[in-house]
Amino acid sequence: MFVRKIGIDLGTANTIVYIPTKGFIVNEPTIVALGEPGNEVLAVGREAKNMIGRTPYDITPYRPLKDGVIADYYITKAMLKYFISSVTGPMNIFRPDIVISVPAGITPTERRAVTNATKEAGAREVHLVKEPILAALGADIPINSHSGNMIINIGGGTSEIAVVSLGGIVSWASLRVAGNKFDEAIMDYIKKKYSVHIGEQTAEKVKIEIGSALPMKDKLSAKIRGRDITSGLPKDVVINSNEIAEALKPLLMDVANAVQGVFNETPPELVADIMEKGIIVSGGGANLRNIDEFFKRMTGVQTYPAENPLFCVARGTGLILGHLDTYRRTLLNKR
Repeated sequence: MFVRKIGIDLGTANTIVYIPTKGFIVNEPTIVALGEPGNEVLAVGREAKNMIGRTPYDITPYRPLKDGVIADYYITKAMLKYFISSVTGPMNIFRPDIVISVPAGITPTERRAVTNATKEAGAREVHLVKEPILAALGADIPINSHSGNMIINIGGGTSEIAVVSLGGIVSWASLRVAGNKFDEAIMDYIKKKYSVHIGEQTAEKVKIEIGSALPMKDKLSAKIRGRDITSGLPKDVVINSNEIAEALKPLLMDVANAVQGVFNETPPELVADIMEKGIIVSGGGANLRNIDEFFKRMTGVQTYPAENPLFCVARGTGLILGHLDTYRRTLLNKR
């Protein structure tokens, strides 16, 4: 299979690879397991994630991205090479052009790191596009319209808020508060309230199964298992969705305050457009129960989750790949 163009949603929590002719090919956790002492790559993606909290001393799972940017260059390059090779095959003679997502607040140094790592992993040409633009495209927002649209993309490492108009970002905020911080907040809440220590995979599972942005009249509950801090022995705890809402409230308020800040920097005409059309929420965080109602209460603006929100950024890379010449000037070269 000769693959000439690849879109990559390089997320802190998950990496999604898109090919225009095939659709979504890869959807794996952004985790690499290394073996000591030679730092040999033992597993990537879902297999590496399953090792978290279960490895012997000579195997260490790493998250090569932190808050949406590269934290470890070597591991990121190895991971990208693995994902690209899994799509193109080891014998692919063409180095593909790659569109890859980056946070809106990325620095020039961080841009160079992503570009160089992707090229060394096998790309011919690398186009970096800011996540809010890709998320808006993937959510079917007409970004080239003169009308204003607001997108809130809550990923694993960052929450990106942007007002998009005429093919560009008018006002924006990039907040390093997102899915991973939500998991940490759940872990801390259970530790303080129940004196039980749980792992990040358990916290993520609870968030997905019963998590809510607001208290619910019909509460959901789940039994979780962890280690009692006092005795050190295993212990079961039953937690409900309203407790998850309580744990997440401070972080969600941070995101809501960032949304307010973006509104304060947005021209009144575009604010009026957003009031009329509403706010779109994308990213994995959009799957949190009642997240749309939370932002509606905080802003007074009707809010809607995007269709298939987890895949909006990756779908946006696909739309750009299909029209590279059209978007080259308006999107790909913007700093």
